[in-house]
Amino acid sequence: MSDQTLERIDVNSDQALKTWAEKLNATSQQIQDAVAEVGDHPEDVELYLKGSRASTNSDQVQSE
Repeated sequence: MSDQTLERIDVNSDQALKTWAEKLNATSQQIQDAVAEVGDHPEDVELYLKGSRASTNSDQVQSE
């Protein structure tokens, strides 16, 4: 398993939120909202953010 697979987003850490917000091009609040919706796996949060920010249906990423 890769290190990223083992990572979790810690919404209780301001530094972690800042780091993930920069990595995923989002705000800390968007990261917190995404974690509340899909959990703390970075891959799930990224898919959620991509889907929620898509401007058209064809831009959205469908999660399985």
